[in-house]
Amino acid sequence: MATTYAEYQRDRIGWFFGISGGQLIVLAAASLPMLWAINKAAWLSALLLALIWIAVLFVTIVPVRGRSATGWMFACTAYAVGGLLGWTSFRSKASTGQAEDLDTPDLPGVLQGVQVHDGPPLGSNLQRVAIIQDHATKTWAVTAAVVHPGIGMEDADERHRYGEALTGLIDVAGRTEKIEEILFTVRTVPEDGAERALWVSSHRRPNAPALSERVNGDLAHGLTQASVRTEQFVTIVVPETRIAKAAKESGGGLEGRCRELYLLMAEIEAQLRGPMRTTTVNWLTSPELALACRTGFAPGDRAGIVEALAMREKDSGVNAEVPWAMAGPSGADSVVRHYSHDAWNSVSSTIKLPARGVVMGALAPVLTPSESGERRSFAVAYPIVPQSKADRQSGNAEWAADLAEGMRSKVGMKIRAKQAEDAAKARGLDQKLARGNYLTRPYAVCTVTVPKTARISEFGRRLDASVRRAGFAPLRLDLSQDAGFAASTIPLGISLTRKGNA
Repeated sequence: MATTYAEYQRDRIGWFFGISGGQLIVLAAASLPMLWAINKAAWLSALLLALIWIAVLFVTIVPVRGRSATGWMFACTAYAVGGLLGWTSFRSKASTGQAEDLDTPDLPGVLQGVQVHDGPPLGSNLQRVAIIQDHATKTWAVTAAVVHPGIGMEDADERHRYGEALTGLIDVAGRTEKIEEILFTVRTVPEDGAERALWVSSHRRPNAPALSERVNGDLAHGLTQASVRTEQFVTIVVPETRIAKAAKESGGGLEGRCRELYLLMAEIEAQLRGPMRTTTVNWLTSPELALACRTGFAPGDRAGIVEALAMREKDSGVNAEVPWAMAGPSGADSVVRHYSHDAWNSVSSTIKLPARGVVMGALAPVLTPSESGERRSFAVAYPIVPQSKADRQSGNAEWAADLAEGMRSKVGMKIRAKQAEDAAKARGLDQKLARGNYLTRPYAVCTVTVPKTARISEFGRRLDASVRRAGFAPLRLDLSQDAGFAASTIPLGISLTRKGNA
C-alpha cells in the first residue's frame, strides 16, 4: 500500500461554468455587436459577428499546450524580437577575452541578474556561506547540498510521516513570514569514475598480477557505465520586501541581511535534520556553489575538477577552484524546443499533477537515465502564499464554487463528480488554513541533458515517456527552455512563477 496525496486543486476555479470573471467580461463585450445586429434584424452582419465571437471564444478560453492563443502570440513575438536583437544567444566574456573580474558571475538568460556575496563567518569552522542576490527579482537566497537516505524502501506509514514532515517544513517557512519559496533540486549525474580512478592509482601495488589489473579495469569500466550519482540541493528564497526592515534592525546593509538569512537557515536546517531525517546539510560557500553551477552547465567537467582537488592536496599551488566568471557556459543558445549550452543540449518540461493524486516517490522514473552519459534533473518548488492572501483566495474559491453549483442547478445541469470534488476541496481549504497550515502552489520542472553528439529530440521524447510512466503528464516548455533549465538544474533560486524570471 502506497501513500497517495490528492489534496490539491486548481489555482483558480472559474465561477461561471469554469470561466473566470475576466474571460466572461471579454466574451460579454464581444457579444454586444452581435446582439445589436440581431436587434436591428441585420442577419448577415449578425452571422459574421457570431463567427468573430466564436473566434474570440477560442482565443480567450481554449488553452493550447498550456497557453492561450494570445499567450502564444505574445511569446512568439517576444522570441522573434529577441532573436533579431541577439538576446537569445549568449557568449561569455571569458570566451572572448573580456573578463576583468573573475569573482563576478557571467551567466546567461534569467541568471544574468545574479550576484554572489560571501557571508560573515558562520559556526566553529568559520564557513562563509554564499549569499545569492538576484537583482532582477529583488530576492536573496542560500543553497545547501543535502544527503537524504530516500524513501524507496520505506513502507506506507513511514512515507506518510515524511509527507507530514514536508508539510511541517512548509509551515515553519511560512511562519517566519520571510521565506517566499523553498526549492528542492535533484540531479542524477552519470558516474565519471574520477574518485575510483584516484583511489586505484594511490593503492595500486607495483607487483600486482597482470590478470588482477585487467579484471579490476574491466570491472571499473562496467560499473562506471552502469552507475549514476545523485546530487541534492535545497534553496530558500527571501524577497527584499520581507527582509529589509528586519535587516535594518540587525545592522543594515549586506551584513544585516546575512544575519537574518542565517537565522532562517538555522530554522530550516533543524527541520531538515529532524523530522525529514536529512543526514547531511552543508550550506554552500561561494567556490562550492560555483562548482555546482559549472557542473550543472557542463556535467563532463567534474572529472577534471576532482582530479585538480586531489592534486591540490599534494601541491598547494594547484588551482582547483572555478571562478564565477567561468562558472557558466562559454556559449549558450535558446532554441524553440531545447537549450544549447557548450557541448551539451537540454530539454525541459513541466509536470502536470494527475487528478487521481500523487504517490510519494512517484518521480523516481523521471530521474532514471535511459542511456549512459545522460543526465536527468528536476526541481520541485513550493512557493508559499502569505496567510492574508491565502485567506482571501480561499474565500473567493469557496464563493465561486457555491455560485457555480447554484447556477448549474438553476439551468438544470448535472454536477459531475470531478466538479463536486473540486468544490469540496475549495470548501475544505478554509479549515486547513484555520488549523495553521500554509497555502502553497507547488510545481515541478524536469530536464534531460546529453552531449551534442546525441539527438536531443530523441532524449526529449524519452523524458516525456518517463514522466508518463511515473503517472504524470509532461508539458514541454517551448520558447522558455533556458528558464526551465536554470530552474531545474542550477541551484541559484530561479523560479518559474516569480515575476522577473518567467
